[in-house]
Amino acid sequence: MKTSDLIEQRAAIVTRMNAAHEADDNGGFEAAENELRALDGKLDRQRKIDAADRAEPGKPLTGTTDEHLDRELRNFSLTRIIAHKAGLGVDAGREIELQAELAKRAGKPAQGFYVPTEIFETRAVQTTSNSGAILPTDFRPDLFVNALTASAVITTLGATVLTGLTGNVEIPRETGSPAVGWVAENAALSTGNATFDSLTLSPHHVGAISEISRNMVMQASPNVEQLLRNMLARNIALEIDRAAINGSGVGAEPLGILNDTDVPTLAFDTDLFTTTANMIGAADLANVSTARGFLATNGVKSDAMKTRDADGNPIAVGVTFHGEPVQFSNQAPSNLGTGDDEHTLIYGDWRDFLVGVWSQLDILVNPYAETAYSKGNLLIRAMATVDFGIRRPASFIAATGITVGA
Repeated sequence: MKTSDLIEQRAAIVTRMNAAHEADDNGGFEAAENELRALDGKLDRQRKIDAADRAEPGKPLTGTTDEHLDRELRNFSLTRIIAHKAGLGVDAGREIELQAELAKRAGKPAQGFYVPTEIFETRAVQTTSNSGAILPTDFRPDLFVNALTASAVITTLGATVLTGLTGNVEIPRETGSPAVGWVAENAALSTGNATFDSLTLSPHHVGAISEISRNMVMQASPNVEQLLRNMLARNIALEIDRAAINGSGVGAEPLGILNDTDVPTLAFDTDLFTTTANMIGAADLANVSTARGFLATNGVKSDAMKTRDADGNPIAVGVTFHGEPVQFSNQAPSNLGTGDDEHTLIYGDWRDFLVGVWSQLDILVNPYAETAYSKGNLLIRAMATVDFGIRRPASFIAATGITVGA
């Protein structure tokens, strides 16, 4: 039973107690009092359960209860099914058979074919813009040179990932607790019910199109399998990460934490050390869990590394952030504010940031696109469906007016 239901029952019992008291009905009052005592015990336990649920860090909801199916999903070969879809005569029996299960997860058939998230258990964040460059005469996949890219940080900070979703997801939230007050003998308590709202996650689609060589998908090397997974996962993973931080919420793009008006803000104060102290203090006052961390730009990191004490001695970056965990990333924007020169600095309990994932990665292979066809290459379109939400906006605080290099 939900906490709100128990609170409603309690209010009804208190009303009966008041009526029995007014009517001088001792038997009715005692019966209601006994019910109230039992219900208060149940309500206390439920509130403890609610508190434990709010403190739960959350785990990615992946996999099934079928160990055989999980093993088959993890053995899914991306190169085999791409080669099969490209008409290269490659057997992809397992991968074709798994499409029914993956379509059931997604709630609809794929436009091309689904790739299970299980094969991306380690997030890949590196690729190359020219797949032909990794196929020299002496093929050495172990020497593959990755492109220089940013790294995804939201899940590293501890965001809660919900996968395998179908339809919109509505998560109830308690926004206010019942009023508590002291009263004199025979005086009535003031009425103050708990208040609730809900957080809704709805599907948003993100995708990319890549051109790869025919030779690449024909290679039997396991390294090529991993390279393909990396290539298809990286750009989409990074775009999801960017939108989680700074998504506009306009049109098809989901709302990111920096543009969520419910997230409190705090203005820059004197220096980074003071500002981060103020942010920690604000989180303390809001009763935010101690499992917190900072996210900032590399520009903020550079300024923090240059900080000196009164004697000119360097101050450790960890001291500037008061020993709290901190992640620096180029995924965090440095063009905020009216002058487009303010840097990101966010602090909070990142477990309260939810990443909802609806579909497996949906991949469509096109061997007939004009530009690719003339070279014997393949076009691959990859799409994913996600959304973001903040379980408790007060769990975060974003600093404003952070400029660097001054």
